[in-house]
Amino acid sequence: MKLATMIQDVIPSLFRAPITERYPFERREAPERLRSLLAWDRESCTGCGMCATDCPSQAIELVVFDKKAKNIVFGLHVDRCTFCGQCTFSCKQGSLTLEHDHWELASLDRGQLMIHFGDAKDVQDVLAGITSRPSELPPAEGRGSAPAPAAPAAPAATEVPGG
Repeated sequence: MKLATMIQDVIPSLFRAPITERYPFERREAPERLRSLLAWDRESCTGCGMCATDCPSQAIELVVFDKKAKNIVFGLHVDRCTFCGQCTFSCKQGSLTLEHDHWELASLDRGQLMIHFGDAKDVQDVLAGITSRPSELPPAEGRGSAPAPAAPAAPAATEVPGG
């Protein structure tokens, strides 16, 4: 009896076209309300860091070299982001938006899942591990502004043989 039921389902399927879509060969338009890759507007960003502070998945890294000159590097860990939109709500300047058309984010290389936005020189510094720069202001004249003495170096660690 069960075999007859199965045959009743299988025979009509042999004469119908498949229902599945032929994705990646045939693509649909993404819905307007889809939340995908984060877009950052450098001009409106003040570097306050509220986006990075409020991100529940800690997917945002913000490195501010100079707020006035807008030397800011915005880093996004795509593999950590849950696309919740909390950063867009937290940004009072409106410099963050979730795009709807960049949703194919899979990658075999984890390095491609970290995206940096900003000037090329600033991004290179962040990738090299430089997260702050010394102040480039000239010393104030007439105040006896001699360079501050360097902090004493910490004693080097020594190994004790047999210990």
